[in-house]
Amino acid sequence: MTLPLNTTAVRANFPAFKQADLQGWAFFENAGGAYMAQQVIDHYNHYFTAHKLQPYGTYPASQEAGSEMDRAHVRLAKVLNTSVDAIHIGPSTSANTYTLGKAFEEFLSAGDAIIVTNQCHEANTGAFRKLEKIGVEVREWQVNTETAELELDALTALLDDKVKLVTFPHCSNIVGHINPVKKICEIAHSVGAITVVDGVAYAPHTLPDITDLGADIYLFSTYKTYGPHQGVMVVDPDLAKKLPNQGHFFNKDILRKRLVPAGPDHAQIAACNGIVDYLDELAKIAGTQGTPDPYRATSLKMRAQETQLVEPLMDYLRGRNDVRIIGPSTPIDRVPTIAIHCEKPGQELAQDLAKHKIMAAGGHFYAYRLIKALDLGVDHGVLRMSFVHYTAQNEIDQLIKALDQVL
Repeated sequence: MTLPLNTTAVRANFPAFKQADLQGWAFFENAGGAYMAQQVIDHYNHYFTAHKLQPYGTYPASQEAGSEMDRAHVRLAKVLNTSVDAIHIGPSTSANTYTLGKAFEEFLSAGDAIIVTNQCHEANTGAFRKLEKIGVEVREWQVNTETAELELDALTALLDDKVKLVTFPHCSNIVGHINPVKKICEIAHSVGAITVVDGVAYAPHTLPDITDLGADIYLFSTYKTYGPHQGVMVVDPDLAKKLPNQGHFFNKDILRKRLVPAGPDHAQIAACNGIVDYLDELAKIAGTQGTPDPYRATSLKMRAQETQLVEPLMDYLRGRNDVRIIGPSTPIDRVPTIAIHCEKPGQELAQDLAKHKIMAAGGHFYAYRLIKALDLGVDHGVLRMSFVHYTAQNEIDQLIKALDQVL
């Protein structure tokens, strides 16, 4: 079949595919972290070799270091269709949600209510559930245990004028179903609630348009979008000004520092320029460069590539009566993060696949509450196979053949 993107041209941007010790191995653990693009490595190396020093100083090398960091913020904002003052870059999404939890602890009051889900990665639910200790009522939006999906009627039933915050995933790192973020935000905003969207499992597959989604806070991890190990928070600037400062008191008027108490990792932030460089190269490959919105157009090609690649895998899994596919069994409403449950524990299956040079993983993947709600056994877990647009068609074939051997 002819794919929307030239796989050879795409993979040429990732040094991992040239490594001798990775030859013959197929990488299906992209939900845990994607390969890093060469453009990111180049920026990272340049920062360390050209000016590994304090940025924003009075001398040229320091000024250029700061400029590289500033450019990363500007360019990420353009990719995400948001304002540059909405971009906050911290050490990880888990650390960022922890900081947000502390900020909302000071922002909310006893008697207020929040809504969390049991579909989330623990980082995006645990930090907010802790607000219960200050008297905040925590309401759980539960998945349908048949489909593992979140349903809008169940959310509506939890809403009233006490609800001040609704936090949920763009998609689960196990279920893979793409939640209707724009609609959910509209529903939450109808009662005046703030929305926090965990986009970690979604962003590697389709670049989120923050303005269109309408989320007040959107989070994702750059090491899953082909970059360094950082977490991006996109926070509505007006909200960021209202949330209590979590940084040094003397930096309270610097918006970028209010929600990043650990301080910035200079080199890794500068290296985020490489993510945008890669996306620009991908636009050339996709033929979308020069279009009115190349990043959105490129996203559509990424999505189409992954949907086409995942179809034979889903066909194969649907044809088996000894596995349960968690989430949708068709590619239309999901990302290619496929979790299955069967008689063998997930970790054991992953070990078996490794014998066939398949890199996958088993476990609960920090979605402990979801695994428990679906009665899958937190120790038993699931086998998760996840890929992105740089995955090759022959690797899908390799995975299917290996699954035939180990299931």
